[in-house]
Amino acid sequence: MQDSRIWIKLIQTETFVADSPQNDEARKARLLSVDEHGAGQRLDNFLMREMKGVPRTRLYRALRKGEVRVNKGRAKADYRLKEGDTVRIPPLRVPAVGAPAVVPAHRLDALAKAVIYEDGDLLVVNKPSGLAVHGGSGISFGLIESLRQLRPDQAYLELVHRLDRDTSGLILLAKRAVILRELHRQLREKHIDKRYLALVEGKWPAASRLISAPLEKNVLQSGERMVRVTAEGKASMTEFSVLERLQGATLLEVRPITGRTHQIRVHARHAGHPLLGDEKYSNSVAEDLARRLGLKRLFLHAVSLRFTLQGSGKFDLHAPLDQLLENTLEKLRK
Repeated sequence: MQDSRIWIKLIQTETFVADSPQNDEARKARLLSVDEHGAGQRLDNFLMREMKGVPRTRLYRALRKGEVRVNKGRAKADYRLKEGDTVRIPPLRVPAVGAPAVVPAHRLDALAKAVIYEDGDLLVVNKPSGLAVHGGSGISFGLIESLRQLRPDQAYLELVHRLDRDTSGLILLAKRAVILRELHRQLREKHIDKRYLALVEGKWPAASRLISAPLEKNVLQSGERMVRVTAEGKASMTEFSVLERLQGATLLEVRPITGRTHQIRVHARHAGHPLLGDEKYSNSVAEDLARRLGLKRLFLHAVSLRFTLQGSGKFDLHAPLDQLLENTLEKLRK
């Protein structure tokens, strides 16, 4: 009788999502590879991030029972993860209140058309401006949640790198942990060539090819994240090359040597030529020009990625500008 009461209490405190085809994936165990960002993190904190919505008591019970495994063995909650560790995430059912938002069909259709390349290891997408790479902080869903719903049979799908919400262009996703680790290694060792197209206000000096200015993140009282150039910041370098001179603006090809938050935008502003459509780091001249052009988004686009994968060869990927950015250039050319 006592056992029955315990079971009934458990059912009442963990009201699970009803069975449906959409939830089949959630009931499969996942194997996640720890990258450099997760290294040093406590195992319990890692699980809370990866299993949002699952009650803390259920997570700790899974650890005690050995449902969670690190490198195929039991691990305690305070275990510090190492880069390359493989964590088995058990198929715990997520409570209804934490169920992922269903992405509208029209958004999934648009993302399906934005796929640039796909094979058994990689998925490459031309991310639209305005879409965050992942949900959270008031955002119901982002790129990764959308792509997981677009590819429900894909057991493993993880972001290799990120783009700002307002930036469009190429973004890589790995379909296997070994591919994720390899691409993270190449990113650390700067073997992946990333290029952007940026439209800046004014006449960019042809001689100004390398901006080296340390950057520091700063959070305002409003909660907005800003980045500034300061001697106390982290070393940051960006290469800028003039592609086309336009009326009141310059089209640049940009190669970030380091990968700091908002790096291209802040370095361009530091050089005196902010990006058009940039609401954070603009000036009155750039704002006026963007307004006259009808540009209502940031003109920053990840246009190309070049790298090599053993067994797959060389990749030279390109993503076209969206129609709004193309129209902006045409207006300036006329």
